[in-house]
Amino acid sequence: MARDATETRNKLIRAGEQRFARNGVDGATLRDIVRAAGQANDAAVGYHFGSRDGLVRAIVDRHMEAMEAQRSQTLETLGDADLVDVVEMVVLPIAELLTSPEGRDFLRIAAQLAEFSGVRAAQPSTDIEDTALAAQLGRLETLIAERIGRQRARERVASLVTFLTASLAERARAIERAPGPATDRQRYVGELVAMLAAAMAA
Repeated sequence: MARDATETRNKLIRAGEQRFARNGVDGATLRDIVRAAGQANDAAVGYHFGSRDGLVRAIVDRHMEAMEAQRSQTLETLGDADLVDVVEMVVLPIAELLTSPEGRDFLRIAAQLAEFSGVRAAQPSTDIEDTALAAQLGRLETLIAERIGRQRARERVASLVTFLTASLAERARAIERAPGPATDRQRYVGELVAMLAAAMAA
């Protein structure tokens, strides 16, 4: 891809992150995204991504790839990990996104897309299928299923995905507002892991 085209694509992705986070994946207009990216051609999103959905997928792919690099490092020890360890493996890479504006915008987008993860139906979406994240969620489901059965375990893991993304999205919004969150990030993440692990173990 030519340098100018790559630069334009990156600008559209960043503008998409900002607009989708603030106006909603369905509410943001492509015209606003194109203008925010400094482009004059209203067809720019279609040219580079094919459609609105294509732009959303490009945003998701960018952040998922970064997190997958971290998650993949856990795969060797995943089979021996206990419930708290697995919850931590799930939480830490995505919580790291709180440290950048791009990451915080993505967290607000991810919360909108959580219902489409496919976890509840045991049919992971193509965004997470065959990923380290899917392996982590599968391990978590197996650990819980030993106590409460597969179907109830699947429901709990789906609820974890929903609660985790919603909590991180709210934290991302709080960081953008003055005076910001009352607790520091390390304590927040530790408490989030503890709460989710307790919910999974109940």
